[in-house]
Amino acid sequence: MILIKRVTEGAELEGIQHLQCKNLKHRISKEEADAQGFVTAEYSLDFFKMMHESNPAIIAKDGNEVVGYALVAVKSTRHHHELLAGLFDAIDKLSYQGFLLATSKYVVVGQLCVAKEQRGQGLVQKMYNHFKESLCNEFDYCITDVAQGNPRSLKAHKSTGFQVIDTLIYGGEGWDIVLWDWTSSK
Repeated sequence: MILIKRVTEGAELEGIQHLQCKNLKHRISKEEADAQGFVTAEYSLDFFKMMHESNPAIIAKDGNEVVGYALVAVKSTRHHHELLAGLFDAIDKLSYQGFLLATSKYVVVGQLCVAKEQRGQGLVQKMYNHFKESLCNEFDYCITDVAQGNPRSLKAHKSTGFQVIDTLIYGGEGWDIVLWDWTSSK
């Protein structure tokens, strides 16, 4: 049985890093990336620990194995990774429903991944539901970006409740910035 929870121990951070390494775009074939999706940013274990100290990630565990994760990135972690800093900077320039996002309370999904063997079983929605339950009292919006070359991920985000609010180009790739509005559920 798969358990959805927040990270509580170092071995779980190592499990996140292991799953991330297996799904990095540069480590899988183009065919697999096109069909299954991928993750782009590579984070060190020290960075995972720093993120964890700010706000623990949401994980899916099958026994002792991490089979999915959704990283919680808050404004205090933004300058510790170049891609994450770029995303926060882009978000801060955007408005949503007439309000500048830089002045709003938002949390960023620093990365989302599900193990290949567990895909198609609703883990993205289960992790995002836990993400929302854990963080909606602190934040009004959940925001992330999805590579335009990763349609499987965009579909999963839209089915969860995210909507595309802008696009940007960095690293030579197009990205959709997606936002999940939690204000209506408060």
